[in-house]
Order: sequence, then structure tokens, then C-alpha cells
Amino acid sequence: MSVELRAGESQESILRRFRKSVMESRIIPLSRNKRWFTSKSEVRRIKKQKAIRKAKLTTMAE
Repeated sequence: MSVELRAGESQESILRRFRKSVMESRIIPLSRNKRWFTSKSEVRRIKKQKAIRKAKLTTMAE
């Protein structure tokens, strides 16, 4: 990821644009997920648990 310097731009604004571009490209969450290997069955199990948790929260809110 890189950000080009604009004429007369301060370091704070460059840093702000860089952080915004990193957040928009979702680099950090992807790198966190790929830090360790997780099998496909483990990923499916986690997604299923999240769906169950979300369903419980929505039924409790109603």
C-alpha cells in the first residue's frame, strides 16, 4: 500500500489518507485471518456458531 505526496500536504494528512486506504482495502483483517492456518471444517464450525449467536441476539431483541 502506498500514498503519493501531494504538493503542500502535511505529514498528518498523508498519514490519515494512508490509514484510510488501508482500512478500505481490508488488509489488516485479512492478514489477521491468515496468520494461522484454519481448516475448512473449522471455518464452517465458526461460521455456524456465529450464525447461531446472531440468531439468538435477534430473537432476544424482538
